Amino acid sequence: MKIEEIRHLSAEQIRKELDGAHREFMELRFKLATKQLVNHRQLPEVKKRIAQFQTVLRERALGIR
Repeated sequence: MKIEEIRHLSAEQIRKELDGAHREFMELRFKLATKQLVNHRQLPEVKKRIAQFQTVLRERALGIR
C-alpha cells in the first residue's frame, strides 16, 4: 500500500491496518527465530508499512496534512 493510499483511509481503518501489521511482524519474527521464515525480505517490508501507518497518524495529530 502506497503512502497516498494510506492518507485516504480513515483513522480507524489505519489503526486496524496497523494492528494487523504488528501481528504480521510478530509472526514473522517468531518464524525467523524458529528458522521457518523463507523470505527474509518480508521483515523490513512490514516494518516500513508500520512506519507509514504511524507517520500518517502522527501527521494528522499534528495537523500537518
